[in-house]
Amino acid sequence: MAEVQTGQTLGELSQRFIEFVMMHAQNAALFLGQIPNPKTGEGEVNLELAKMFIDQLAMIQEKTRGNLTNEEATALRNTLSNLQMVYVEVSQQLSKGGAPVQPPPAAESASAGPAADRSTTETPKSQPVDPSGEAGGESKKKFTKSYGS
Repeated sequence: MAEVQTGQTLGELSQRFIEFVMMHAQNAALFLGQIPNPKTGEGEVNLELAKMFIDQLAMIQEKTRGNLTNEEATALRNTLSNLQMVYVEVSQQLSKGGAPVQPPPAAESASAGPAADRSTTETPKSQPVDPSGEAGGESKKKFTKSYGS
């Protein structure tokens, strides 16, 4: 007999879905040069891989239409929209022969102090994309994982 899902379980599933979307968004942002490569500390652009992750999110959006909570649908929609805009910007910069705008190397970021101090020397385009689409780069809710008692 099938078990009835409790509110706790549905909340955990919603959290996992949003984490799944954010994982794909981080991968897309990595390949758009918005997040430094962990091995090199520099942004790298691979439009083919970025497009793959963006297309997967678009497929998830289509396949789950009508089955998501408002929070899940909003997170997915905003994430996908932001990534698509960054993809267009980066691909246009590359087609014009220019280097895509990349965040500063990790070493400079760590030694430069808080982000507020760096904001006066960086242009808005050089800021990493916030895949969730939320203002201030911070999520409204903070989630923690729980694997039982």
